[in-house]
Amino acid sequence: QVQLVESGGGSVQAGGSLRLSCTASINTLSSFTMAWFRQAPGKEREGVACIAADGRTKYADSVKGRFTISRDNAKTILYLQMDSLEPEDTAMYYCAASDRWMNPSLFGTRYPYWGQGIQVAVSS
Repeated sequence: QVQLVESGGGSVQAGGSLRLSCTASINTLSSFTMAWFRQAPGKEREGVACIAADGRTKYADSVKGRFTISRDNAKTILYLQMDSLEPEDTAMYYCAASDRWMNPSLFGTRYPYWGQGIQVAVSS
């Protein structure tokens, strides 16, 4: 069983930055596809960014150019650098992982392992 724990959330003003981290309870992330999802109140969960085992990435259109996903396989940490934050980015953010090889995907059903989530609030 893979356990994922998010950290780094909080409150920030519009235009500011936050970096989310996701620590995994496994020896290495090198064979995993990892992703960040978010869910705002009253809205469906949406994929934000993902990174495949080979390093390829995919981003939601709403965050392209503002968010960057990266991973440290040795430290088993996934990151999401969020810049130029907007009030619309306010949501609960979740880390997700899959140990099956796949192309970068923002479909949540493809990820069997999930963290508990962490809140990000952006004020205008």
